[in-house]
Amino acid sequence: MLDAEALLEALNSTPIRDGRVEDGWRDDDVLDRWALDHGGQGGVQERRWLRLTRDALQEVASGRDAQESILKVLNGVRRVPELTSSGLEWHLEAPAGRGLAVELVLAWADVQESLPARLRPCANPECSLFLIDRSRANAARWCSMKTCGNRLKARRHQARAREKP
Repeated sequence: MLDAEALLEALNSTPIRDGRVEDGWRDDDVLDRWALDHGGQGGVQERRWLRLTRDALQEVASGRDAQESILKVLNGVRRVPELTSSGLEWHLEAPAGRGLAVELVLAWADVQESLPARLRPCANPECSLFLIDRSRANAARWCSMKTCGNRLKARRHQARAREKP
């Protein structure tokens, strides 16, 4: 099962560099390697479903509607219980190539449930990354204080300094 860190890796696979969105999953070999590292199989179908799921989850995390795309990923998926000597276990049954994409949706749903309103886009309008705010006050605004936070604070300070006579 994918966790919140894997979800962030997926969501943050389209950073802005030099003013342009760069798709880190554009290269099939890179995406296959990510899939294999996270329990997937790699391959054409899995890549297609992972890209569609990432894009849909980016939309949802940005406050836009992507329900149709997420439902498309979940269509035909089941969780099946199995009694074992150690207790009850649940197994995911998904159409071919879709298992890892479904796990990505489940990781998103888990974050929504366990950390409500904590998954959000970076407050820097020039950034396309996401963060999960784990602060007690739920006040984190930037994907990284070192980059986005410092830049925006410096810009605000310079603007205030220019306003003073």
